[in-house]
Amino acid sequence: MPKRVLQGVVVSDKQDKTIVVKVERRFTHPLFKKTVRRSKNYHAHDEANGFKVGDQVEIEETKPLSRLKRWVVVETAPKA
Repeated sequence: MPKRVLQGVVVSDKQDKTIVVKVERRFTHPLFKKTVRRSKNYHAHDEANGFKVGDQVEIEETKPLSRLKRWVVVETAPKA
């Protein structure tokens, strides 16, 4: 089964070897037919502590690393 890859923005880097990434998804509301934005925070493993708040990153699903971490940082996402 392929691993999921998500893009998001780093919102916290205060923990050691961990960053918090906000991933935003857009979808059409089933009843009102309006585009809705929903966001969710993911804890991701950052071995080198190399990412700072505001960076665009890609995270990939992995085995559980701790109680909250199920994602690992793959690379910096290109700026749009």
